[in-house]
Amino acid sequence: MTNPVTFKVLEDIARDLSGSEITFPTFLDITFQVRAALKDPNLSVEQLSKLVGAEPLMSAKIIRMANSVALNPSGREIADVKNAIVRVGMEAVRTVSFAVAMEQLLKSKQMQPFEEISQKLWEHTSHVAALCRVLARKLARINGDEAMFAGLVHDLGVFYLMSRAANFPELVNDKAELHGLLVGWHDNIGHALLSALGSPEPVLEAVRDHETDREVSEVKTLTDVLYVANKIANRTSSWRDPELDGEVDTSMLDTLFDAETLAEIVEESEEEVQSLKAALGG
Repeated sequence: MTNPVTFKVLEDIARDLSGSEITFPTFLDITFQVRAALKDPNLSVEQLSKLVGAEPLMSAKIIRMANSVALNPSGREIADVKNAIVRVGMEAVRTVSFAVAMEQLLKSKQMQPFEEISQKLWEHTSHVAALCRVLARKLARINGDEAMFAGLVHDLGVFYLMSRAANFPELVNDKAELHGLLVGWHDNIGHALLSALGSPEPVLEAVRDHETDREVSEVKTLTDVLYVANKIANRTSSWRDPELDGEVDTSMLDTLFDAETLAEIVEESEEEVQSLKAALGG
């Protein structure tokens, strides 16, 4: 039977996400603005750079990303937002907006009670995003930027649930109940939130199914990429507490990959993790 406080949190979220006008959490404000802007097919780099330029933290991260080793092999440094967007691409702004939102949330006062799990969650998120990029490029032959974005937002539901749970001290203090709420509902809540934000259908499907255990014989789709990336990251950097939840079953990886191939993927992704952290911070 669901704890009454947990039920109240879920009831509030369900009412919010099913309404005609959704009240987005403050930490998603900039993300929502970017999403709305990118839906305009006539959006120019100049217009997007003005929007980004109004958010100092986002401006800094876009410029940092543009000057990262991965995107700037020539070493020619960029110092303005407009040219940074030209270099990284307009879609990369969407990814950075989510990174900024998550970072702002993690540093907020309301998240202080969740400091330990928040740090683990961001570490896990970074690894999944990097693994998605590697798997997309190496095996699935799909868009690596979209795959990285899916990895970055796949656990958005956990961030969101913690931000809502912060209003209920009795839930914050009940680690087992809180953990059960986060584990049991984050994929569905994340899917609903991303849907309301207008995320692409392939991303929505991947996020919705990233915790659904199944056999994968070949990594071909974005859903496959995110599912496998999440399994790999759960071996080395899981945000879950094994004492409360048990170990995550990752045995399907041993059927899908031989030890050498899996080691190569992990090694390659470590370089991506460092590049991602250097670009986005955290």
